[in-house]
Amino acid sequence: MKHDMNNSNNSLITVRLATDADAGFIAELSQHTFYDTFAKYNSKENMDKFMNEQFSKKMLMNEVSNPENIFLIAALDNNAVGYAKMCESKNPVELGNARAIEIVRIYTEQMTIGKGVGKALMLKCIEVGKHKNKEVIWLGVWEHNATAISFYTKFGFEKFGTHIFMLGDDAQTDFLMKKPI
Repeated sequence: MKHDMNNSNNSLITVRLATDADAGFIAELSQHTFYDTFAKYNSKENMDKFMNEQFSKKMLMNEVSNPENIFLIAALDNNAVGYAKMCESKNPVELGNARAIEIVRIYTEQMTIGKGVGKALMLKCIEVGKHKNKEVIWLGVWEHNATAISFYTKFGFEKFGTHIFMLGDDAQTDFLMKKPI
């Protein structure tokens, strides 16, 4: 399940299934990307609590070997620069019994934003959903993350609900977005 794509800079982007050997990369990228993106909007105490209790390196690495999760690795010119995590989890109430799959995360290195890595990961996530005979692909995104919301909207995702995401002791609202596939 490899997907190759050229971006506008003539760099080759490849997307493949992750293996247990990718767990360290996934954990490191997860931690620094999450921190770099959200630390400026949250207290140090809440960020530290979240990073230590819910987003530790050990917890993130263990996610990779969990058979309920699907991890995809994106490489730009053979260097791993991003990943997506998908999961066939319990549907939000609003989706009822639809055959659905969740995109839990799409994270890329800051330096690759705008180079097509996120797009390649999203296209592969949609392909995985179709391959698994799903009707809907869905995700949650922080209500104040306008950049991510715009990215998902460009792929045809629409808001269908909200849920609470706990960042430390701070209850934050995530928009739930879905796309038929």
